[in-house]
Amino acid sequence: MKTERLYAITLYLLNHGRTSARELADHFEVSLRTIQRDMDSLCLAGVPVISVSGVQGGYEISRQYRLDRQYATSGDYTCLLTALQGLVSATRDRKAQETLEKIARISPDASQELILDFSVLQEGDTAALQPLQQAIAGKRAVRFTYTNNNNETRSHTVEPVAVVYRWYAWYLLAFSRNRDDYRTYKLVRMSSLEITDLPFTKEHPAAHQILELQEQNDSRRYLELLVKCKPAARMRAIEYLRGTLVEESENGDALMRLNVVENEQLWLGTLLSLGDNVEILEPAWLRERLLETADKIVSLYRN
Repeated sequence: MKTERLYAITLYLLNHGRTSARELADHFEVSLRTIQRDMDSLCLAGVPVISVSGVQGGYEISRQYRLDRQYATSGDYTCLLTALQGLVSATRDRKAQETLEKIARISPDASQELILDFSVLQEGDTAALQPLQQAIAGKRAVRFTYTNNNNETRSHTVEPVAVVYRWYAWYLLAFSRNRDDYRTYKLVRMSSLEITDLPFTKEHPAAHQILELQEQNDSRRYLELLVKCKPAARMRAIEYLRGTLVEESENGDALMRLNVVENEQLWLGTLLSLGDNVEILEPAWLRERLLETADKIVSLYRN
């Protein structure tokens, strides 16, 4: 246990830089005294731990220090193989495939209890992945035609930062020159993509930092729905709409709460597909909206 913690502390310091003893103690759920003893053990093992005093003090490892292969366990290689195989299955990226083969060669004993098969992610909107990655690597702006969620079509010229898979779809995270801000664009809504000769206008922060800031300033409007589900629809409401159980009746009906993004269509289509197995109780205006939609559908097929 101690050996594993020492290895984890070494990696933490290499990845995060100077860290206070209190932060290390809290992160690894041990006492300050244990952290001090661990630092002594690392020094004795030849790890160049530097102790800095003062308000901004803490522990850090010399920048010249590098971990050798011997520090990685078979379990570490298993995690690497699993992640790389998932990436290859999602993108068929040649470089990722080459990296996977390298890791596989140096870790012949790695076992796999978990397989990530993301081949379904290759469907529909992945044609732009390779040119977008080329533009990001070359720091060149891209131009494309985009149809937004309000069915408005415009031409955009942006500086691509990263391609991201989230919310069940591929997105481009990019800097919009017109808006002077970072935006995400759904790849399936893009067309006529081209890499321009325009260089980036500035250095951009790391993608994860931009995404974290976007999440903190999320401007999307959310709705809370109260629905009654028959047994036939209960699991679908949980699986596709992430419903939370509120109350269950003796006959198997369930009251569930759903949190959805107001101006997105997927959740509404899913509710309609469940037919009379789901009834929206709140909000009242959404009940009226579904009733109007149902009337239009019936009218269409009766004419």
